[in-house]
Amino acid sequence: MRLSIIIVNYNVTQLLRCCLLSVRKYVADIEYEVIVIDNASTDSSWKDLIPEFPDVHFTASETNAGFSKANNKAIKTAKGDYLLILNPDTEFEGFYMKDILYFADSQPDFGCLGVRMHDAEGNFHPESKRSVPDMFNSFEKLFVNFKKNNAKSYYRDDIDETAVDKVEIVTGAFLLIKKAVYDQVGGLDEAYFMYGEDVDLCYTLLKNGYTNFYYGQASILHHKGESTVKDEIYLQRFYGAMQIFINKYYRKSQPLQYMLLKAGLNLRYKIEKSKLK
Repeated sequence: MRLSIIIVNYNVTQLLRCCLLSVRKYVADIEYEVIVIDNASTDSSWKDLIPEFPDVHFTASETNAGFSKANNKAIKTAKGDYLLILNPDTEFEGFYMKDILYFADSQPDFGCLGVRMHDAEGNFHPESKRSVPDMFNSFEKLFVNFKKNNAKSYYRDDIDETAVDKVEIVTGAFLLIKKAVYDQVGGLDEAYFMYGEDVDLCYTLLKNGYTNFYYGQASILHHKGESTVKDEIYLQRFYGAMQIFINKYYRKSQPLQYMLLKAGLNLRYKIEKSKLK
């Protein structure tokens, strides 16, 4: 088996259907499987997709234990040489998967790969290519949020959005990785419920000597955040994920950066929380 596509669903049946239709249309020339794991959706309509997509392996979790655990559970059954962790709110837009796999095969220390993402209006998602969070680019991301051309910023603005290049971090909405490598590094860290697990996996790959890539010659439509309610729970999970990351990688090795990053996260969390009132 060449490729296993792993999709975690939570209350987005119609988007999942569009995603599966795009896979059926554009990944037909590769030996692949699709594994959909429902993460205890409150909406059971995803089951209506089972007869429409008989070749898809549908499974369900009894409880929602988070994105990382659901992916790791599904990947245990995967048979592909490569894994593609794919969001249900994404859609393929062309027959580029074979070219991407050929590119991955040609890289001696291939870690993972992400592609160019855009919304329904065609606006580029800058999180398609990112740097490892540190004291400087995190300040830019949390408080400044400006675009610096030809600068290695948080969103790697030095890399053109249509380029193919080495990059530190790609998004878990579309993340290609060899299954053997995924297993070797331990998969997604289950300490993350949602958010941050893709950053952690990419950084883990770098620390293990692998190289990550941004493949801007291929693009996906990403209906970003359709299943996410921007409430206090969201803020706790998002900023909590960043706290897990800095605890893991900066607390002991770089205490000064850790203290500054922690202070910045706490301040930004309070600012965002105040906007909810």
